Amino acid sequence: MTGPQTPATAPVPGSVLVVGEALVDLVPVDGDPGVRAAQPGGAPANVAVGLARLGGRPSFVGGIGNDAFAGTIEAWLGGAGVDLSLSARPALPTALAVADPGRGGNSYRFHLRDTATFQLPDRSTEASRFGAVYVGGLAAVVEPAARAVAATARAAAGDGLLAVDPNVREDRTLDPVRSLLRLRELCGLARVVKASDEDLVRLWPDAEPEASCRRLAAQERLVVLTRGPRGAVAYAHGAPAVSVPALPVRVVNTIGAGDAFMAGMLSWLGAEAGWRTDLSAEEMRAMLEYSAGTAASVCARAGTEPTAPLAV
Repeated sequence: MTGPQTPATAPVPGSVLVVGEALVDLVPVDGDPGVRAAQPGGAPANVAVGLARLGGRPSFVGGIGNDAFAGTIEAWLGGAGVDLSLSARPALPTALAVADPGRGGNSYRFHLRDTATFQLPDRSTEASRFGAVYVGGLAAVVEPAARAVAATARAAAGDGLLAVDPNVREDRTLDPVRSLLRLRELCGLARVVKASDEDLVRLWPDAEPEASCRRLAAQERLVVLTRGPRGAVAYAHGAPAVSVPALPVRVVNTIGAGDAFMAGMLSWLGAEAGWRTDLSAEEMRAMLEYSAGTAASVCARAGTEPTAPLAV
């Protein structure tokens, strides 16, 4: 427990430090699966844009290169209202993620090495200026970014609100043992964990996702399990789990839906709970409904940017 903050050190209301990758997704074009269109993405960058679209004040810590894709990424983030003053700009190309959406979800193949995307600056000393710090995704497991992510996470865990979405990815270029170890460590530091059922099966394969959530929540975390079309469940220490269904929408796109859900969660926690995580059952339900509506706004149309949450 930390003491009261002075006005000079108190975080800016609604501010979130988002640490991670901004890259380019190559996604199939409707009507011509042999052609792929380039669109800016990366889980942390999606979260930052989602927070800005929902009225928050996100600052993004990433590596933005010097190629044409980097210009697109900078225009996308800056145009949404994301502060980029803490990002680095190495003279390197942008990482690529080749998306292959399917009935069972989205799979990806990555081109990551020798890119600007993972040249993250260490901004751990900035963590205390923000209401919350978000980490997760590829930058949490790809060097040299992983070291900066871990340093920022440790700083945020010391006296702030650290939110983690492990966003587990598998690829031939990633060390699965080391990657999962790093993501488990981040979940152990966090006060808020949002994870999909697929994430939890990969992180703790010997336990059911619900059991992993209860174990994490028992250590005084707020834990949210997302289950795609089966909705979401929130777990808190000493309280019954609270669940909400997914909104019934005609699904046009699922890329970025989980990131939109996370942006909705953080937006709600900052605006409605003042970054408290000891939520009542009613508050957890309200948070989940807002987040589910935010995710549905992405699923109902092309693109990864949320609009106003759809009504439950």
